[in-house]
Amino acid sequence: METIEIKRVTVQDINQLKEMGRKTFHETFSESNSEQNMQKYLDEKFSTEKLTEELNNTDSEFYFATLENNAIGYLKVNFGKSQTELKDDKALEIERIYVSKEFHGKKIGQLLYDKAIEIARNNHNDYVWLGVWEKNLRAIGFYKKNGFVEFDKHIFKLGNEEQTDLMMKLKLAN
Repeated sequence: METIEIKRVTVQDINQLKEMGRKTFHETFSESNSEQNMQKYLDEKFSTEKLTEELNNTDSEFYFATLENNAIGYLKVNFGKSQTELKDDKALEIERIYVSKEFHGKKIGQLLYDKAIEIARNNHNDYVWLGVWEKNLRAIGFYKKNGFVEFDKHIFKLGNEEQTDLMMKLKLAN
């Protein structure tokens, strides 16, 4: 297999990010949600305007996992006030790790995850946290395997439906 590279996403990559974001979110959640709610969420969260704003935000970073210059997965991390909940300067939030379905089981998610941990360590964060849908057992298993523990729950709105996310965190050894 060719080498997988992790590279920072810039505004120049917006169309690829938009495509990758919509595709992987749809692959991950479409079976469990109505088409209408999916469409509403994708149109809101993956619009060019919204992604441009997120890419220009200095407290958020996106990274692609690429294979022969094609994005096959991506990571979004948030610092400080960009975090969706805790807004703790000592923390890093992993907001998204998504991998194209055809690359599941090939350790791409682990590479993106490792990048997030490297960023948190370089940033001298005390811990990393994230929210994961309670029914996404695959993701929950992945994070538990990596040492995350559940500490809370919160509501995630997908279209007009309220869903429960488990909040999990990993304390980093200093």
